Amino acid sequence: MTTIKEVVAPYTKNPEALATLNEDTDFIRDLKINSANLVDVVLDVEEKFNIVIDNDSMEKMINVRSAMEVVENKLAAP
Repeated sequence: MTTIKEVVAPYTKNPEALATLNEDTDFIRDLKINSANLVDVVLDVEEKFNIVIDNDSMEKMINVRSAMEVVENKLAAP
């Protein structure tokens, strides 16, 4: 979760929500990240973990928990 927090920090418009980030933190509703910056978050996650996130997976990344699940699934894939 620390890595996800590092990735979203530059795009967050709500520092209070970032400070209390947890698995249920919603990127748009809680962190106030706009949709254009969500693409940047996905690109940064791809780079950080050396993975490729397809459109279906990207659409699932609405909160910290789902983002971590996508990353874990991509890292576990052969």
